[in-house]
Amino acid sequence: MKKIILSTLLVALLAHASVALSYQATRGPTELLYWDQNQAFEGYTLFAAHGTTYLIDMAGNVVHSWKIGTNPKLLANGHILDASKNDPSGFGGLVEVDWDGKQVWQYTETRKDYALHHDFVRIYNPKLQAETTLYIANRSLTDAQALAVGADPKYSPYKDAQVDALVEIDSEGNVIWEWWFLDHLIQDDDSTWPNFAGTGKTVADWPGRLDVNLPGRPLKKDWLHCNSLDYNEELDQVVVNAVGGEFYVIDHGNTFLPGDPDGSLALAAGPKGDFLYRYGDPARYAQGDPPSIPDNWTTANGGHKQIGGAHDIHWIRPGLPGAGHFLVFNNGQYLFELTNQSYADEIDPYLGKSGTDGPAYVNPPDAGYTVYEPPKDTAKPKQNVSKQRVWRYGTLSPSGMASHIGGSAQRLANGNTLVCADTEGHFVEVTAAGEVVWEYISPVTKEKGPLTVMPDSIPMTNSVFRALRVAPDDPALAGRVLTPLGPITDLGGQPVTPEPSPEPSPEAAMDVVTQDGAAGTEEVGAEDGVELAAQELAAPSDTGGRAPTDSGMDSGVCGVCPDSQCSGSGCAVTPGGRSGSAVWILLVLAAALGVLRLVRAREVQ
Repeated sequence: MKKIILSTLLVALLAHASVALSYQATRGPTELLYWDQNQAFEGYTLFAAHGTTYLIDMAGNVVHSWKIGTNPKLLANGHILDASKNDPSGFGGLVEVDWDGKQVWQYTETRKDYALHHDFVRIYNPKLQAETTLYIANRSLTDAQALAVGADPKYSPYKDAQVDALVEIDSEGNVIWEWWFLDHLIQDDDSTWPNFAGTGKTVADWPGRLDVNLPGRPLKKDWLHCNSLDYNEELDQVVVNAVGGEFYVIDHGNTFLPGDPDGSLALAAGPKGDFLYRYGDPARYAQGDPPSIPDNWTTANGGHKQIGGAHDIHWIRPGLPGAGHFLVFNNGQYLFELTNQSYADEIDPYLGKSGTDGPAYVNPPDAGYTVYEPPKDTAKPKQNVSKQRVWRYGTLSPSGMASHIGGSAQRLANGNTLVCADTEGHFVEVTAAGEVVWEYISPVTKEKGPLTVMPDSIPMTNSVFRALRVAPDDPALAGRVLTPLGPITDLGGQPVTPEPSPEPSPEAAMDVVTQDGAAGTEEVGAEDGVELAAQELAAPSDTGGRAPTDSGMDSGVCGVCPDSQCSGSGCAVTPGGRSGSAVWILLVLAAALGVLRLVRAREVQ
């Protein structure tokens, strides 16, 4: 009888602890999983989940939230700029709300042939000396327009075709600059069609333009599916990523005329608007090998393709390690890795074949490649790696961090990188050497609300498009009250805002134009499609046995335990900051094992 009781206790303890101790499981805890206070970059993490934007501290406690949340951008004045509808694939307009959630600005794309989607950014236009907003929009084109740019007539009529454009508006919503892929196309299929490459030339001679007749991908609806963009104020350039496998740098400064929108549109459509740099798939301009599948179709080769399904392209900011390089979340789609996974990739666009940086962008094929042979147990083929890829993070196990859509990566001031895998709501902060120093799982689901334990679920159940770490001294947080309110699961997932914060200092404030209109709050996302277990188990996380320390963010409050309940041997923390201790569980487990061994020994005697 004693043996049965002890065995039952042991099984229960193992079931309770396994989600924290195993590397792969069908069930696992949400919210804070791990925090190395000595190596992690201390700050606050901003992310949106199913219509709500959360700002959490390092322990996973909510310090502020907004009832808007698709792809939120925290502005320097503490406002949130976001989509007007909770659907990254299309939302029609933009909304800006202040710190307390009050709408202060709205923009709606009213042109019928434009479909605003995925990404946008508030910038400072140095020529205009004013803040403006950039966004991605699919522009519809007619069959006649498609044929007029050299599209292959055999695919005509081109019904519902769309090609992405980048649009810049001022604070009043006026279009002041626009750049369209359709104006920068080339083809080498037929000399009698428009945009022919020239006698004796091919698309390889035009790296600044895109092949209008991409093999196997004729013009269609959402042709390029651009999903992210960024602006570099120092260079006055824009970078935009297309999900198929490339990102492109565009000259904004030399194609923008202040006070002359028509002149700006003309310059952007001309040769000055051709790509300054492109990275990801040189086969698209005939300067590299495409992926291939041999006769033995159980093997494949990625050719010279470097990224696939990528998201969140941006320049690493000035003053940060790697400043001026590109950082992108490489989803790993279409790379033919057999056991594909996702990565965060850093690219140095100035790196040449000699291994040194030059003063100008270097075409990636000119920089060359190295051949990388992955570990045999990953079942991946050899890969051609661009020499311009100077850093990569990916989990050793391909299943450790993967997201077939969405995702982000952000370089932090201490050299660490915060990575978000969208489909699993999975955030990790890693050192330059790839060591995980902070890990968090979003608990927010659309159908079931916040869960302390995530069961086996289809992708996107707890989706998070991007995550951003905000430094404590960021201007957006100046003068703000950041009181830990508890983890999301304790708050029921609802936006909880403390008493209105004092207005930020004038130095931190930014002028905004107030316009009438209400933001849509419709939630449109992937359906969960699974029945979640009725009973949830909260598993303790590993605190490493560290003694409680002050996080420095809130004086007098433990940096791990929201209720300051710390023992002399360590912080009593479980995922999401709830009281409890992994050490306690392990001690009880060890005791149970010891008693069980005594019972078995006596039975043998």
